[in-house]
Amino acid sequence: MSSKPSDLPRMKYRYLGRSGLQVSAISLGGWLTYGGYAENERTFACMKAAYDCGINFFDCAEGYAGGESERVMGEAIKKFGWKRNDLVISTKIYWGEANGEVPVNNAGLSRKHIIEGIDLSLKRLQLDYVDLIYAHRPDRNTPIEETVRAFNHVINTGKAFYWGTSEWNADEIASAHRVADKLGLIGPVMEQPEYNLLKRNRVEGDYALLYEHYGLGLTTFSPLAGGVLTGKYLDGIPEGSRIATSDDPYILYLKSGVEADEWQEKMQKVRKLKEIADQLSCNLAQLALAWVLKNEHVSSAITGASRPEQIYDSVRALAIVPKLTDALLGQIDEIWQNRPPVLERVFY
Repeated sequence: MSSKPSDLPRMKYRYLGRSGLQVSAISLGGWLTYGGYAENERTFACMKAAYDCGINFFDCAEGYAGGESERVMGEAIKKFGWKRNDLVISTKIYWGEANGEVPVNNAGLSRKHIIEGIDLSLKRLQLDYVDLIYAHRPDRNTPIEETVRAFNHVINTGKAFYWGTSEWNADEIASAHRVADKLGLIGPVMEQPEYNLLKRNRVEGDYALLYEHYGLGLTTFSPLAGGVLTGKYLDGIPEGSRIATSDDPYILYLKSGVEADEWQEKMQKVRKLKEIADQLSCNLAQLALAWVLKNEHVSSAITGASRPEQIYDSVRALAIVPKLTDALLGQIDEIWQNRPPVLERVFY
């Protein structure tokens, strides 16, 4: 396993919303495809590199790679003998594919699936508890009171410390808080949305009053927009790249737009963004990640990696964050022309 470079900046830690929990500003996600010994060893190397860089937050989900994400993450924790209180481990419940052959009651946010789902996740992780548990998507077929009560049961039984949501809209998050307040229960502490230069509306617009009203923290994913913001697609789609080979629905969505005029417009904007990256003596990926971290509501930006070198590259983005002046941020807004207005909304 490669050793940590000596030139890396120190890791920064941020409070998770209004809670007392501190998470590394950069975290490592398990949205990877595992398979076989060699793949596991590569995952171990990435997790070890992340830990050595001061990353304490590792994110996975019951549905990632059919539960393999949780299994390998648990094996890494055991392999390296890391102290449990040095780590912040999260998982997400909803999809349930890993939990049974028959889909009935093995997905969604019913009390049954949440409680059985966390038990199975903990078994795969070989842990007694996770720090964070997320509702991976909203379940509009289950009463929100049932879901709120179930996540509070998970917390009360010591299987998780905090619960949150992922890709819920502002009204759904506010509704969960209203129910929790009415019942004297704990509402969602954090939300895990996609957030990057291409996708800003929820984080900068829709959620604006949630930060003030409920102290919502964000653990955002896809800071590089599936690789679009790294610049690797400026000259076409390289063989072996994720867009060329992956069958993940999100990547297929990106791939569907490659031939459209909109794709070429994006590439033109990425080229202009590269000029700013050159000014800052960093690469495009570091600039895109630093831009996400510049948002004070982002507690942690979840990154992916298939090699330790990618971890080190991401950590170097921490040095770029303070260099993003208001003037540079304004230049970036001029390039993308997608800064959302703050919505005037009141929650009762």
